[in-house]
Amino acid sequence: MRHTLTALAACAALAAAALPAHAADYAIEPSHTSALFEISHFGASFNRVRFDKEEGRVQFDPAAKTGRVELKIDAASISSGVPAFDKHLKGADIFDVEKHPAITFVGDKFVFNGDKVAEVSGQLTIKGQTHPVTLKAKQFNCFAHPMLKREVCGGDFEAVIDRTQWDLGYGLNTVAGKEVRILATVEAVKQ
Repeated sequence: MRHTLTALAACAALAAAALPAHAADYAIEPSHTSALFEISHFGASFNRVRFDKEEGRVQFDPAAKTGRVELKIDAASISSGVPAFDKHLKGADIFDVEKHPAITFVGDKFVFNGDKVAEVSGQLTIKGQTHPVTLKAKQFNCFAHPMLKREVCGGDFEAVIDRTQWDLGYGLNTVAGKEVRILATVEAVKQ
């Protein structure tokens, strides 16, 4: 009987070891997460604008090299540092935050370089328009956070988009061109 129980326990342990690993859940840490964009201003300088409120979650399985990111940005939290410009950005000519209060990114294709995330592809929705975007990692790391006593994963990502795809054509070829550079910094805490 004892040998049978030992054999059953060994089989159970082997079966458990053979099960695929599951993605861990991570919550976006808002004080270390930001989204901003930059766009040429008359070809002379760049306007750099950030959003102050982001939330979301990440599912991440580095062993399987898979993941999913769901990021929601409060469009009304836009901040250029100039209140009159912020009002214009929030208006119907540009982001129309009354009708479209959220900007979302859902990324479900992760590409790795070794054990580091190299890029995340998904769908970006602005003003009710959804189009594919690939965010390329400038850096990425997971670490044991000394104060939180939990794993934190995060990185800096960037992409260049054609703003006209999202009905953001105000001032096209006069004030600014089509290209907008998106910069996203994300840190997420394992739950």
